[in-house]
Amino acid sequence: MSYDPELTEVFTAADLAGGGEIFRKLNPPARLAVFGDPVAHSASPPMHNAALRELNHALQYVRIRVTPEELSEALRNLASADFIGASLTIPRKQAALPLMDEVSREARLIGAINTVAVRDEKLCGFNTDGPGLAAAISEEFGIPLKELSVLILGGTGGAGRAITVQCALEDCPSITIANRNPAKGDQLAAEIRESIGKQVASVSLDPKDLYSAIPSVDLVINATPLGMEADDSSPLSNLSEGLLTSNHLVYDTVYSGGETALLKQARLADARCAGGFSMLLHQGALQNALWFGAPAPLETMREALQSLRN
Repeated sequence: MSYDPELTEVFTAADLAGGGEIFRKLNPPARLAVFGDPVAHSASPPMHNAALRELNHALQYVRIRVTPEELSEALRNLASADFIGASLTIPRKQAALPLMDEVSREARLIGAINTVAVRDEKLCGFNTDGPGLAAAISEEFGIPLKELSVLILGGTGGAGRAITVQCALEDCPSITIANRNPAKGDQLAAEIRESIGKQVASVSLDPKDLYSAIPSVDLVINATPLGMEADDSSPLSNLSEGLLTSNHLVYDTVYSGGETALLKQARLADARCAGGFSMLLHQGALQNALWFGAPAPLETMREALQSLRN
């Protein structure tokens, strides 16, 4: 049975049961996957399959729809189906954490995993979102994340929490999270202060708080979902012109393929800006390295993602 990984075919969690025979019969066999619901939209298979071909691995990476109720069993079935590992999408990232046999320090601090590696039939959980973001910032702007004062919009969500923890681990000069629910931001700030020893400021997404926060930061990161839909507004749409300037860097973690409202706003303000494809690329390359123990073919993966954008 052949399978074209560039299409949006979706397998189910039930396909993993009983040794995952359907995956063994594919040519080449599937031994990696992304879990999610929905998952047909995922850009990960083309990127990872390009890397697998470049590395001459006779296996492929597929999409598997996994509901919340199916997650535990699907993860446990990975080993018996001869899978090397899996990627996890939101909200599976948080739910999978307690189901792991081993968890990296970074993933435990974040409270979520995006990468599972099957090692000696044990499930090992990692999170490459934070390091992926750091690599993307360095690539896009030529400045290490650790040198930048950062404002994270939506800092307590899945990606936002990973980014906030990464900024703390990198010891950024200052870190501010702006959250719709300031109490959640306060809680995360307290957790980071206790676990890492780094001070994090917490404000709301209210314009008056952002007016005070934005002038003193170097980098604004959007970790909210705003921008995933074509008609979404910018998370800074309520702010007056002039608050964003050419002195700012703006990074939108959304990788919709087009220019988000935030990126357009930043471009009109002459701020240097970039979208989330580079973060997707680098976190994926780090996943590949975790699965195979060697550097990933970054440029091959970049070309695969670029072809999707075109």
